[in-house]
Amino acid sequence: MGNRRLWNRAAIAALAAITVASAALPAVAQTKPLTKVVFTLDFIPLGRHAPWYAAIAEGFYKEEGLDVSIIPGQGGAESIQAVASGTATLGFMGVPEVALARAGGAKVRMVAVNYQKAPIAVFSLKSGANVDSAKKLQGLTLGSGSGSFTPKILAGYMTQNGLDPKTLTVVNIAPPARASALLTKKVPSIEFYVMSKPGLEAGAKGAGESLTTFVPGDHGLELYSNGIGVTDDYLAKNPDVVKGFVRASLKGWKFTLEHPDKAAEDEIKFVPSLKPDIVKAEIEIIRNLAVTPDVEKHGLGWFDPAKIKENLAFVAKYIGINGTPPAATDMYATGYLPNPSIKP
Repeated sequence: MGNRRLWNRAAIAALAAITVASAALPAVAQTKPLTKVVFTLDFIPLGRHAPWYAAIAEGFYKEEGLDVSIIPGQGGAESIQAVASGTATLGFMGVPEVALARAGGAKVRMVAVNYQKAPIAVFSLKSGANVDSAKKLQGLTLGSGSGSFTPKILAGYMTQNGLDPKTLTVVNIAPPARASALLTKKVPSIEFYVMSKPGLEAGAKGAGESLTTFVPGDHGLELYSNGIGVTDDYLAKNPDVVKGFVRASLKGWKFTLEHPDKAAEDEIKFVPSLKPDIVKAEIEIIRNLAVTPDVEKHGLGWFDPAKIKENLAFVAKYIGINGTPPAATDMYATGYLPNPSIKP
């Protein structure tokens, strides 16, 4: 009897030791602190930004040892400024803006391109200008803003299509007033990012009209747009962090495109003011921007260095660069996309 009690006590003690050791193993594995990363968006959080929030909510960043926080932006130039100043570690920025920023002395470069197409769009009413082709840009009056690059991009696009850009008349209308100006027919067309389509369609329907959306990127405009950018200095000192961030982010993009309902739910946890239907509508829009034959072949975030060079030439010729244009090779860094690639 005494031996049995001793055996039971020994067994209990051994079991307890195993339990404690097993519980301690994860704690030891987690003693290494996560690397903090601040990522700046190009604008306030909207449905188009769901992939970044999904990457947090689904644990993709944590799997890479990263503690990622997202901050809003106020445009592509401000996103670059936040990264260049150190306010943000990485940012969502556009290739054309990086060209201008490098010429101005900002040492930032792209490591992934998410928007394979420029998101600019020309909106009109079917009963009005009904702009559904490049040809209809000729002789058009367009509501835009004095600080917008879009009219210059459209002028370059028109020139490439053998059209006279001088026939495009630009009227300065502040962004909040553009939708009303179109729907009340004060102007025959306006420009916005294509992500504005769901709201404009609803407004047109309410006014008994039909909206026509023309996206030059779907009709021959070969211009990259937004992707992940970082400073030269941070990239040189933290290559593994950047690789991990890119890999986790692209997992977030893949997840979002495959599970838009869950991705919308993930983002709304962080941005409760957003509506699920609007988030999902914007996810479908960015799907068109992000998934091209090149991406289906090479993976999300892929870019062609030769096309970056062509984009730089486009920016220099049609938008204009103050100072010395950067070398195309200074605008990007290869080797930071995941291998194997993450395909949509």
